[in-house]
Amino acid sequence: MDFQAEYRSKLRTPAEAVRAVKNGDWVDYTTGLGFPPLLDAALAARRDELHDVKVRGNLCAGPVQIVECDPEQAHFLYHTWHCSAYERRLCDRGLCYYTPMIFRNLAWYYREFLTVNVAMASVAPMDRHGYFNLSAVTGVSRAILDRADIVILEVNEHLPRLRGGFDEVIHISDVDMVVEGAHAPFTDLPPHPATAEDTAIANLLLPHICDGATVQLGIGGMPTVLARSGLHDLGMHTELCSDAYLDLYEAGVLTNRRCTLHRGQGMLGIVLGSKRLYDWVDDNPGVIAAPLSYVNAPEVIAQLDNMVSINSCIAADLYGQVASESSGLRQISGTGGQLDFLTGAAMARGGKAFICMTSTFTDKQGVRHSRILPHFGGDIVTSPRSQAYYLATEYGVVNLAGRSTWERAEALVSIAHPDFREQLIAAAESQKIWRRSARR
Repeated sequence: MDFQAEYRSKLRTPAEAVRAVKNGDWVDYTTGLGFPPLLDAALAARRDELHDVKVRGNLCAGPVQIVECDPEQAHFLYHTWHCSAYERRLCDRGLCYYTPMIFRNLAWYYREFLTVNVAMASVAPMDRHGYFNLSAVTGVSRAILDRADIVILEVNEHLPRLRGGFDEVIHISDVDMVVEGAHAPFTDLPPHPATAEDTAIANLLLPHICDGATVQLGIGGMPTVLARSGLHDLGMHTELCSDAYLDLYEAGVLTNRRCTLHRGQGMLGIVLGSKRLYDWVDDNPGVIAAPLSYVNAPEVIAQLDNMVSINSCIAADLYGQVASESSGLRQISGTGGQLDFLTGAAMARGGKAFICMTSTFTDKQGVRHSRILPHFGGDIVTSPRSQAYYLATEYGVVNLAGRSTWERAEALVSIAHPDFREQLIAAAESQKIWRRSARR
């Protein structure tokens, strides 16, 4: 078959392609590097023709033109199910609406409950077999594209091609329109250098990790500590692959050799980081991508012996509730896969799940606050107390699984900053969760 001829027949300019969007439509931009900048700009140019067009995105670096051109939201309404720094600022301005989502449920949400009139996604160039690689956003793209009434692909020459477990491609025959155009290279995510507290937390976690463990890592000092730890043959199973994994690979620590699932291959859903990272995952048979409905499924994670999940949070309260996505009512990020990996790692043989935080933070006025609170007062709970497992600060690591309220209060006070412990004890006493015989 002549796939090039079919490609040419579906080729449109961005302006022509976005004519498919009608008043009242739901439009989807997928996520991260899948954001389609040419189509977004063309859709924004139709502002005065359109009304009540709802757009979903996620982890978009910005700017999103349909938002910036319409601050009154008379024409477009933008939504995200995990805030990037840019989208967080949009939320602060009232220009973005958060959609709560557990990542493993993404395909289910789209398949059963959500409308997608037009899906727009950036993809790698078509291959000779007629397939477009969904690249760094394989974890989310296919479920969205399959749900869409109209599929428009924006070919981005800078996207890497990822090997896949499954659903990492879409065929030209399943596509309605294709657009081309020049794209600026992707901007590297800013580095997150480890603080002294990050490194201290990482060193406290190190004794809990064994040779051959499979790790899911957030941002922090853990990769640097692991690279120097003397551990061998670590594996990767993660929703989001960052430069942390490349650093571990280059240090000779990450081999995937002893993974009990997909042995010899690191598994991911989304890639976000630097050009070095994109070059590493490009056509790399040692790295495979799959939908988050698989990568984040607890029953899949549970098949990885010695699975170690390490995530961060904004705050925890004395009951063991964890807030990782909001500060009070302010949306910071999203639920993401924290609950997925907390559940799956706890189910795995030898598995452990850690949620980490520095004991304090300092606000813009220079006032220091404890991240361990007596109780929440509006903060969104990401991980419920009924699933609390290991919590860590630079002052220690505690296991809350199966612990009563007074045991949790004692454990969490023990890893709080010393300057706040007496206040927390007083609060615990007033909340009737501090045993009278407890030592101060």
